[in-house]
Amino acid sequence: MTVFRAATPGDVAEVVALLADDWIGEVTPDLERAEADYARMLAEGVTQLFVARDETGVTATYQLSVVWGVSLTASCRAILEAVRVRRDLRGQGIGRELVADAEARARAAGATMIQLTSNQQREAAHRFYAGLGYLPSHVGMKKPLA
Repeated sequence: MTVFRAATPGDVAEVVALLADDWIGEVTPDLERAEADYARMLAEGVTQLFVARDETGVTATYQLSVVWGVSLTASCRAILEAVRVRRDLRGQGIGRELVADAEARARAAGATMIQLTSNQQREAAHRFYAGLGYLPSHVGMKKPLA
């Protein structure tokens, strides 16, 4: 049985392994850094790391940030990031359950909108999100600061 819950320090190694198993290669598996970043995340209190677990361990993960701002359409919005399902479990509906869990948590926190970004190369992910009602409404840009 799959359980969706907030991650604990004991989950971080499995989350790092899941994120590192990425065909685009965006993640470097550095457990020490990930554990420190997780501690900072908890201390900040804006972003939370969630996992799906079953008897085999972490099966999926996502990060959810709930932020307040001055906006005419969504003064409280959620930002969904780092969504991953373990490779051997993809296509079984876990991703849909994972996103539904994130949306429910966002609503419970007061968010009236949820947004995400996805690497341009992740065409299958784009189809997945579109199938869940996500619209490509904005252009995202990034700039390294270091």
